[in-house]
Amino acid sequence: MPTIKVNGAHYQIESRGEGEPLLLLHGFTGAAANWRPLMSVLASSCRVIAVDLLGHGQSEIPSAPERYQMPFAAADLAALVTQIEATPCHLLGYSMGGRLALYVAVHYPHLVRTLILENASPGLRTPEERQMRQSSDEALAHRIETEGIESFVRYWEALPLFSTQSPEIRAALRPQRLRNSPLGLANSLRGMGTGVQPSLWEALPHIQIPTLILTGALDPKFKDIGAQMAALMPTSTQVILPNGGHTLHLEQPSQVVAVLERWLNPVTRG
Repeated sequence: MPTIKVNGAHYQIESRGEGEPLLLLHGFTGAAANWRPLMSVLASSCRVIAVDLLGHGQSEIPSAPERYQMPFAAADLAALVTQIEATPCHLLGYSMGGRLALYVAVHYPHLVRTLILENASPGLRTPEERQMRQSSDEALAHRIETEGIESFVRYWEALPLFSTQSPEIRAALRPQRLRNSPLGLANSLRGMGTGVQPSLWEALPHIQIPTLILTGALDPKFKDIGAQMAALMPTSTQVILPNGGHTLHLEQPSQVVAVLERWLNPVTRG
């Protein structure tokens, strides 16, 4: 797995296949490794690239929370895909990675061929909502630092958001989550959490990139957010998987691959 240095930070990436590039961005506590089951299939038709975001996996863990902020993270990805000659790319982001993918699409549209958002959001609409979320994210960051990674992972995997994950999925995710650094996860929350992210709701009507909004029927919060986004984005399509929860690519990998293969084919997409 190669390491790419951009803007002074080292990123670990995985890459398979040839053809049009598809960049995959994981969620909070995740890593590029989470995408491997999909990568092995999608690599037959495109060049699939997965990246460990800062503070996660084997990528760098800056000590300053500010280094994780959306403008820096997006600039890093823009430099990364340019350096590895993967532009324009299909850009798929899940949850936290979806928020980052949307930010990249807004600020670097020339680098994005199509946008795929899996159970993601444009952030919070009001300053009051963001302040409340920032406070809860800071409390969680402090908990990670003081109680340690094992205690946090037990708490995280028991959240109702992940109740649709099977015991097998949770067991498979646990070792990867435990390998994360408490500092990396805490700083990711402080720098790129939903509370500190700039709201992107007002930018949605201006996005001209073809966008797939992928949501699960068993994740009502993000299904509704996806519907609101689709109503505002003129070039978007929402696909709801009937038996899917928040982690669609892990819970229903074959269904997600089928949707992605249709989407990545310009004939069936258009």
